[in-house]
Amino acid sequence: MSESIIKSKQAQKEVNGISTEVICTEFSNYIFVVLTQYGKVGTLISVTPDSRSNDISTPTFSTKVLLGMDEPLTHVCAKNLATFISQQAGNRPILLGLALKDSSVDTIKQIKEIIESCKVW
Repeated sequence: MSESIIKSKQAQKEVNGISTEVICTEFSNYIFVVLTQYGKVGTLISVTPDSRSNDISTPTFSTKVLLGMDEPLTHVCAKNLATFISQQAGNRPILLGLALKDSSVDTIKQIKEIIESCKVW
């Protein structure tokens, strides 16, 4: 049997008493990550490495909300998570679906651990 073209993994865990699901899918040109506490994709954010950065060791990212609520906290969460993912995924662009009831620092730390357990890159 041949290997699947699309690599995808998911994990579900309670984070601060809230059921949280993480789905990571690798495409040839993007990493697609859905983080949900509602069972929906939520706000869809494109996170791309910024080519204007002079320091390669600390890449910067540009965020753009494609669908959903365009709020400052959404961009902060997206950049934080994208930096974490990008360090392991070879600085590729990320499509991020965020639907979080709790976006505290502690929640984001725990979500990073879940992402680590289901990474496909």
